Amino acid sequence: MEVIKGGVTAAKGFEAAGCEAGVKYENRKDMALVYSQSPCVAAGVFTGNVAKAAPVRWDKNVVTNSPYAQAVVVNTGIANAGTGTAGYNCCRQTAECVAQALNLPLDSVLVASTGVIGMQIPMDKITAGIEELVKIKAPGAEAGTVAAEAIMTTDTVSKEAAVQLEIDGRTITVGGMCKGSGMIHPNMSTMLGFVTTDLAISKELLQEALSTDVQDTFNMVSIDGDTSTNDTLIVLANGMAGNAEIVNRDDNYYRFVEALHYINETLAKKMAGDGEGATALLEAKIIHAASKEDARLLSKAVICSNLTKAAIFGHDANWGRILCALGNSGVQFDPEKVDIFFEGEKDRMQVCRNGVDADYSEEEATKILSEPAVRVLVDMKMGDAQACAWGCDLTFDYVKINADYRS
Repeated sequence: MEVIKGGVTAAKGFEAAGCEAGVKYENRKDMALVYSQSPCVAAGVFTGNVAKAAPVRWDKNVVTNSPYAQAVVVNTGIANAGTGTAGYNCCRQTAECVAQALNLPLDSVLVASTGVIGMQIPMDKITAGIEELVKIKAPGAEAGTVAAEAIMTTDTVSKEAAVQLEIDGRTITVGGMCKGSGMIHPNMSTMLGFVTTDLAISKELLQEALSTDVQDTFNMVSIDGDTSTNDTLIVLANGMAGNAEIVNRDDNYYRFVEALHYINETLAKKMAGDGEGATALLEAKIIHAASKEDARLLSKAVICSNLTKAAIFGHDANWGRILCALGNSGVQFDPEKVDIFFEGEKDRMQVCRNGVDADYSEEEATKILSEPAVRVLVDMKMGDAQACAWGCDLTFDYVKINADYRS
């Protein structure tokens, strides 16, 4: 597997575009289109929030019941959540506009939205935006980057990743983009994410690969503990690489799973590091847990702890907050066996040994915690399972951004 430059247009046959439609914001791109020259099998995972946005309900129906998908249109600024029947009709009208412009079946068009909850979508601006997107869509890395920029809301950077691998003597490409900076605590998915590949694979195995992998990637991210109404992660596979279709869990399937995992994990970490107001990516790695589920719960407890997040922001080696978070995870363990370490890019320091202070240098610990990426490593000494979770520090700017979000 080789990491390459690109995103949703890296794979053969995919085109993209982004434009300014003025849905809510002015003077910024706020609509994007991803299009495949050939029909794609589609897989998706969606928010566990009971208050699901209209686009989530539309896309779940397409992924579940349509034989294929071929286009995704995204708007930012307005989430189309809490919008009732009118909101769902908006999805239908949006899909109809894309289908007509690209000569596609209605049920092959996916729709995604992100932004303020409770506002109705201005269909005149959406329609004009679609007309522009169809006109300017293009293959190539630049078009993919523009699309990644167009789906941003409070994100400070666009998020893309791509890899290539060989299957059946064919070059297979997997690429993706996502957006997410706040209201991030995924339950079966992420904020908005789109992964594309030219692999030929059955719809059933594509869905299995995605549903399994999110458990250790996007579901292990938390910025603020709030699961969005709009969380959507879609994978499209158009088969244009020309490999023999993967229909069994063979070596080729698991090689694709590895590539998909790289894309999902990379995008998840980019999202965590770009949390609203964040100054540092926070990774919690649990090792030697009694079970995989325990490791997941423990690592997620650390990155979800507001006290721990605040300590990271203050570069304060307050390991007691981490031990407290572990103890609140619901996992049973012996706190007098726990070791805790802080790790930076190059340095590593033990701050807790067998549940008590490890007599460390506060000055050296502060240096590690001042880096842009900080890892908390916890050894539970109970088994062989491990897991990683990703979040960020909690800053003054997080409150400022969310106090003014609708402005």
